[in-house]
Amino acid sequence: MAARTPISRSLRLLSAARPQLFSRPPAPRPLPTFRNFHPKSPLVPTASRRLAEVRGSTAVADACSTLLVRGGTTVAGIAAPQSSKRRFMRLAYILFACVGAGVTTVTVLIGGFFIYDATTYKELDDAEDIELSELALHPRVGGPKNLPILERYLDDEDSEIGKLSLTKPHLVILGSGWGAVAVLKNINPSDYHITVISPQNHFLFTPMLPSATVGTLEFRSLVEPIRRIVAKVHGHYLEASAEKVMFSERLIEVFQPNPSGGELRFYVPYDKLVVAVGSQSNTHGVEGLEHCNFLKTIEDARKIRRKVVRNLELACLPSTTEAERNRLLSFVVCGGGPTGVEFAAELYDLLNEDLTMVYPKVLRNLVSVHVVQSQGHILNTYDEKISTYAQERFKKDSIDVLTNARVSEVLEDRVVFTQKDEEGVIHTKELPYGLCLWSTGVAQCEVTKDIVASLESQKNRRAIETDTHLRIIGAPLGEVYAIGDCSTVRTNVTEHIVEFLRSYAIKSNKPVEDCSLTFQQWRDIAMNIKRRFPQAGEHLKRVDYLFTEYDTNKSGTLDFDELTRLLQDIDRKMTSLPATAQRAHQQGQYIGRKLTNLARAETLAMTVSGDIDDLVYRPFEYHHLGSLAYVGNAAVFDLNGYSFVGGLVAMYLWRSVYFAQSVSFRTRALLFMDWLTRGMFGRDMTQI
Repeated sequence: MAARTPISRSLRLLSAARPQLFSRPPAPRPLPTFRNFHPKSPLVPTASRRLAEVRGSTAVADACSTLLVRGGTTVAGIAAPQSSKRRFMRLAYILFACVGAGVTTVTVLIGGFFIYDATTYKELDDAEDIELSELALHPRVGGPKNLPILERYLDDEDSEIGKLSLTKPHLVILGSGWGAVAVLKNINPSDYHITVISPQNHFLFTPMLPSATVGTLEFRSLVEPIRRIVAKVHGHYLEASAEKVMFSERLIEVFQPNPSGGELRFYVPYDKLVVAVGSQSNTHGVEGLEHCNFLKTIEDARKIRRKVVRNLELACLPSTTEAERNRLLSFVVCGGGPTGVEFAAELYDLLNEDLTMVYPKVLRNLVSVHVVQSQGHILNTYDEKISTYAQERFKKDSIDVLTNARVSEVLEDRVVFTQKDEEGVIHTKELPYGLCLWSTGVAQCEVTKDIVASLESQKNRRAIETDTHLRIIGAPLGEVYAIGDCSTVRTNVTEHIVEFLRSYAIKSNKPVEDCSLTFQQWRDIAMNIKRRFPQAGEHLKRVDYLFTEYDTNKSGTLDFDELTRLLQDIDRKMTSLPATAQRAHQQGQYIGRKLTNLARAETLAMTVSGDIDDLVYRPFEYHHLGSLAYVGNAAVFDLNGYSFVGGLVAMYLWRSVYFAQSVSFRTRALLFMDWLTRGMFGRDMTQI
C-alpha cells in the first residue's frame, strides 16, 4: 500500500470539499453601521442577546452575544448611544434651525410690515364733484335766540349709508365718555341719524389716569379718537359744548369758542337725546381750590406730571433753602377714594423706583406723601378688609394717612384742615405742599344744572333724576335720557303705592286707603315692585318675613298704613348708584339696546297703548361686578362680598382686567408697550 504523502492527502481533502468550496453561499444580511462604539463595550452582547431573545431564537442570541463590534459596525441592528461630540452636533443643528426659523419669521414680519405700510401711502386722486346740501352750507335761522339750526351736515352725502340715514330719527348724544361710547357700540347704526357733541374729541380711559401722571403710561395710550368710534356707526361729531336743552322745541343750544376770542353759537335739533356729560369735581364749599390740581381729564394728568418733575428739579438747585425743598417735595392728596389712593400709590412707585436713578439720593429721604381723608379709613366704599389692607400697605410704604380730617382751606403753600382725635377733640393743623391733588367726589356741570333748573319735577339738586328706564323725569316721555355721573335713578317706591293698590281697590269697590292685602296679594305687589324697581329686589327676597314683621296688629293682612311703612323702609335702604365707569358703561349698553328695540317697534308700526319703553324693554338694573384699586405694586379687589388682596400677582391681575376693558386693539397695544418700556427703561421723567 502506497504510503500517503502530504500532497496526496491534501488533494483528497480538497476533492471531498469541492461542492462546498465552489458553491455560492447565500448573501449575509447587511447590518446598519454603528460608528464610534468601542468593540469591548459590554452593552453589545447584552443588547444583541435581548433582541435575539425577542425574536425567539436562543441560539442566535448566544451567537450574537459573542460577536464584537469592529470598524464601527453595529450588532443585530441595535443603535448604540451617541458620543458627546455627536450630541453636541445635533444640539448645534437644532439651535441653528431655531435661530434660522426665528430670523426668517422676523424677516417675513418686517417685510410684511413694510409692504403693508407702503399701501397706506396714497397719491392725491383727481378732484371729484361732491354733493352738498344748501342747508349744510347755509343753515336756516330760528329758535328762541334766532340762531342757525344745524339740520344737515357737510358729510351727510359722502356715502350711500349717510344718504339713507337722512330719513331716520335724529339721535343726539352729549358727551364722549363711558356712557356715550357704550351707546354707540350697542346701537344699530341703520336705525338713527347719529350726532355726538362733546368738547373733548376723544374717549378717555379714566381708571388708568393716575398711571399717566407719573409716566408709567403715556397719555395717548389712554385715549381713543371719538371720530373713529363715531365713523363705525356712520355718525357725525361736533367739537362743541352743550349749554341749554329746550325740550318743547327739541333744540340744543351749542357753543364753541372761535380763534378770535368770541363764540360760535347754533342749535342742534333732535328726536332722541342722550345726556352723558359726566361731572366735575365737588368743591364742598372749600376756598382756595384754585391752588389745587384735579384729575378728571388728560390735560389734568399732564399738568400734574409737569409739576411733579418741576418740583424735583427745583429741589436739586443749590439756591433752594431746606424749608423750601421740604415743601416742594411734600405731596398732599385730599380724598381717600380710589382716585386719590391710586395717585398716591403711583407717586410712591415713582419716588421709590425711579427717583434715585436720575436724581440725588438725598431727595428720597425728603419726599413725603400725605392722604387727607374725612372718613375713618380710606377706600370707605370697599370691604373693611380691603380698607385695612390698603391702610397698612401705605403705612409700610411711609405714606401718611390722616383719617377723620376735613380740609377747611387751601392756601398757596399749605393745606389747613381739622382732625378729630380718639377722644373726640378737634385740632386744627397745617400741611405744607408742593402739589395738592383735590379728589373728593363729583358735582354737576353747567348743562346739568340748567336741565335740573328747567324742570319742576327735578328734586335732586346734585344730579339729573331719571326713572328706572333712565328717562329724565319731567321731560317729554320717551324723548330724553340721562346716563352716567350726571344722573341718578329715582327709586321712591312709596310714591307709587296708590298705583300698586288701584286694581285691588277697584275689585273691592273701596278707596285705596281702606284696602287691606292678603299675603298672596302682597306677594303679587312685591313681584310688581321688583319688576318696576329692580334695585329694590335686594330688599324683597323674603316677602313672607316682611309680611309677618309689618303686620303689627296680627290681622293676617297689610293695611294701607302698614304697607306705607314697609315701602318707606325699603326706600331708606336703597342707595344711589355709584358714580363709576362701570355704572356708566352698563347704562350706555342699556340705552343702546333700548333705542334699537324702540326703532324696531316703530318700524313694525306697533300700535301700543301705555308706556312703550316698558313694553319693548325692561327697566334698567345695575349689576355690580366688583371694585378694584391699585395700592403700590399691589392691588385690592372687592368682588360682591369676596375680597382679594395681594402683591405683584394681584397687580398683574389688576392690569389684566383694565387691559381687557380697553376700548380698542390700538389702546391695548399701546398699554402693553408702555408697561414693557417702564420695565426696561423706567418711567418717563421729562417735562414736556
